[in-house]
Amino acid sequence: MKNTRVRKLTLTAIMSAMAGILMFIEFPLPFFPPFLKFDISDIPGVVMSFALGPIWGAVVVLVKNLIHMTSTRTAFVGELANFLVGAAFVIPAGIVYKKNRTKKGAILGLFVSTLSMTVIGYIVNLYITIPFYSRFMPMEEIINISSAANKFIKDLPTLVLFGITPFNLLKGAIISLITAVIYKPISPMLHRLVESKSHDLP
Repeated sequence: MKNTRVRKLTLTAIMSAMAGILMFIEFPLPFFPPFLKFDISDIPGVVMSFALGPIWGAVVVLVKNLIHMTSTRTAFVGELANFLVGAAFVIPAGIVYKKNRTKKGAILGLFVSTLSMTVIGYIVNLYITIPFYSRFMPMEEIINISSAANKFIKDLPTLVLFGITPFNLLKGAIISLITAVIYKPISPMLHRLVESKSHDLP
């Protein structure tokens, strides 16, 4: 049991490092406010949530943000928001899949996770992230920059509704698709590494 736990911690460290690296690989998407950067750094967290459980997935999300804090440009607020939104994605996926370890359960978990991330992202950006950024850049300027990419954005609520919410839905869908494709091939290897008795996706 002790060796198994050590292996789980080692695997978590490896996946966290991968997530941390992926978090630095980010880029804007067309038709979205330019300050929204797309990355796939939540994939290792989802994989761990499926393989070992939601707590392990959340640890990966936490550690990747701790890594990113070493070069933060948001006074750690960006990392806090990323952790909250990322945890809102990986934890529901692990909970649903733990109760139904089938392909259907995995897909349902990813669907629930995408909705969860979108809702939490709405709240976090409306009440934490954007208000914080407005201390350094006038809200009017943030809205003007955002409306240049999306004409439906007129104020803070529409920025979150028509800018950030669709972005998170798209991001969740892409991460879900990639996870659904890669998890089955790598799942046996992950379980062998930790000597898990968990079943793989059919």
